[in-house]
Parts: sequence; structure tokens; C-alpha cells
Amino acid sequence: MSKLEVLTPKNSQLIFIDQQPQMAFGVQSMDRQVLKNNVVGLAKAAKIFNIPTTITTVETLSFSGHTFPELLSVYPENDILERTSMNSWDDQNVRDALDKNAAEGRKKIVVSGLWTEVCNTTFALSAMNDRSDFEIYMVADASGGTTADAHKYAMDRMVQAGVIPVTWQQVLLEWQRDWAHRETYDAVTSLAKEHSGAYGMGIDYAYTMVHDAAERVTHGKRIGPNPAQINGK
Repeated sequence: MSKLEVLTPKNSQLIFIDQQPQMAFGVQSMDRQVLKNNVVGLAKAAKIFNIPTTITTVETLSFSGHTFPELLSVYPENDILERTSMNSWDDQNVRDALDKNAAEGRKKIVVSGLWTEVCNTTFALSAMNDRSDFEIYMVADASGGTTADAHKYAMDRMVQAGVIPVTWQQVLLEWQRDWAHRETYDAVTSLAKEHSGAYGMGIDYAYTMVHDAAERVTHGKRIGPNPAQINGK
């Protein structure tokens, strides 16, 4: 497999590492609400394209807290792989899950985790060291570090080692690839409207103002304008 080969629904798998509240409390590299939005958007994207997804957690009951409920609601059927090590690769259950998917040709591993400089970096370097056929795609805007520098230099270190940096929306659109793929078109555009900020707003605008589609929510009547009376006149 070549890093020049783009991500597809057939060659990819996804792992979420420690998307837990205590870990998120320490994130200072980006707005934490944006972080959660991006994590959940990435999860929903993977669900659309049937990407096998591993969820791993660390010290849930003693320190880190329960995985974001918005993330778990996307995967109510998934087991959660609990561990003690900061490095997910140290856990055999995690290795077995990734190896099972890799055996099906899914050797491009998309990663979203907390924190970038610890759990993401150690996982990426260790996995690539032990499995030379693995490719790691680090989702920079669905991961967070304890400072902007911590995130940046961790990303730099991983890129120097061969990790590919991506963003969650990039992954979504790479999986879609062609708008002629109508079986996922509606789900992808709906996801973009919900989680993709200005891009999603643009889709709503184009549909309603250019293509004269109905608004996607019902609301009360539009009343006015009704200029206010001045000095009783």
C-alpha cells in the first residue's frame, strides 16, 4: 500500500483514543467545543462509509471519565477497549482489533485522540515501528494537546516519522471522492450541514436560495417588515 493512494472506504479503519472529559479538560490547543464537534463529525463520517472503528479508553473510572456520550451514541454496538497504558499499542485488545481490520486490507489507520503529544504520538510511532505495513493518518483537528506548542511539535514529530496529517472534513470528502456516488451523497451533505461550519451553511444557502429547495426545518410564519411609528405618527 502506498501513501499516494487516497483514503477509501475499503482501505481505512478508524481509532478513537481517550475521547474522555478529563483528557478534554486539559486541551488548550483548540476550542474544546470545536474539538468535540469534529470528533463526532468524524465518527458519523465513518458510520456513513461503514469504516470499522475502535474506541479505546484509559482509566475511565479512576481518572478520565466516560467517553463523550455524543461519540458513543454513534456506535451503540461497539465495545470499548479499556487500558492502563498511555500508549494504546501496549494493549493486546487494541492490537487485535487493528490487526483484524488490517487483515481485510484496511492498513490505513485514521486516528483521533487526546492528547496529541502523549497518547497519539506513542501509539503512532509504536504501531508503525511494529507493523511496517501500517499507515497512520492523524486527524489534527479531532485531536488536542495541552498547549498549542505541545500539539504542534507532536504533529511535527509524527510527520517526520512518516505519519500523514489530515483534518476530519478532508477524511470525509476523501471517502466520498465523487458526488456521483449517490448512495452516500445525502448522508454526507447532511453531515456537512450539521458539523462543517461555513461549508455546511453554504450547502444550506445553495439549496434554498439557488436551487429553491425547502428549508430543512419548519418554523413559524415570517412576519414583517413593519416600521415602527415615530412620535406617534
